[in-house]
Amino acid sequence: MKTDTRIGTWLSIGSPVIAELAALSGFDWVLLDLEHGSAPEAALPEQLRALRGSRTQGIVRVGAPHPELIARVLDWGAHGIMVPHVSSAAEAEAVVRAAHYPPRGRRGFSRTVRAHDYGLRDPESTPAPLLMAQIETLNAVNQATGIAGVEGIDVLFVGPADLQHDLQHRSLPASGGFEDGLDRVVAAARAAGKAAGILVRDPAELPQRLKQGFRQLAIQSDLALLRDAFGKLRQNAPSAS
Repeated sequence: MKTDTRIGTWLSIGSPVIAELAALSGFDWVLLDLEHGSAPEAALPEQLRALRGSRTQGIVRVGAPHPELIARVLDWGAHGIMVPHVSSAAEAEAVVRAAHYPPRGRRGFSRTVRAHDYGLRDPESTPAPLLMAQIETLNAVNQATGIAGVEGIDVLFVGPADLQHDLQHRSLPASGGFEDGLDRVVAAARAAGKAAGILVRDPAELPQRLKQGFRQLAIQSDLALLRDAFGKLRQNAPSAS
């Protein structure tokens, strides 16, 4: 996999209008969130259709590594999958098997799904899905080298909130702390020829993460951007007398 820098954003609201606007704004990818997002599975196809014709990839974060959900999302035309809480090479291998057709995996095959233009495109010409394994605990950081070594895993993507929460609530302090964990994930990904990714809530943090070696970065989320904008609007507006 190429490890060029790719900038995306997090879409939690589930609106195809927002997905289309993000694509028109030039993001390399968007994350459509089924784990903590506001919309159900059924909202995904329209969001993916809103990206059609753009250069923006639609990556779907499933709530759990259920093979049937991963297969369905890919059939709908997602460019890739993000799986939360991957903590071992065995779990990463299970993700790869769920996302690939035999003989590499166990995904059921159909020529007529949207991913293959409903039968109008040769399935052999459909690119392999981009697979992101989320590193969200100290245990996962400790296993990052093994996870990165799984063929088919393309990105080790740090969930910063979960990782910080895990480190803060351990009975014994973790050696090195959060920043050391990030460095270890980047090093494991780089050694395997993979990319390391992270969600950046504050755009001012982006240069630091790029210098650190992260190459698949998501900046802010649709929900947070609206929340902050609404808050500023209300703060600057006059109160009722």
